Amino acid sequence: QVQLVESGGGLVQAGGSLRLSCAASGRTLSSYVMGWFRQAPGKERDVVSAITWSGGNTYYADSVKGRFTISRDNAKNTVYLQMNSLKPEDTAVYYCAARQTSNYNYNYWGQGTQVTVSS
Repeated sequence: QVQLVESGGGLVQAGGSLRLSCAASGRTLSSYVMGWFRQAPGKERDVVSAITWSGGNTYYADSVKGRFTISRDNAKNTVYLQMNSLKPEDTAVYYCAARQTSNYNYNYWGQGTQVTVSS
């Protein structure tokens, strides 16, 4: 089992920044992919960014490229999502998730953290 706890959400004005954190525990994560997803009201949950724990390979959705940066701290077992130049359309509940590299689906999820960007 992998436990994920997100933090760092909040209310920010458009153009501002937030950093989300996802603290992971329960297993060694060297063979895992960590992802950040978001879900706005009335919309599906979409992937925002992902990173392989071992090699640090990253993925970004087109909507956040150049504004968001995903990173990991192996010593702290924590994944971060630095969000800059935030827009009102970034408003959503953000979820951290984990899957083994051999799996397609993410099978471990955090509880989510609310990000609200005011215009």
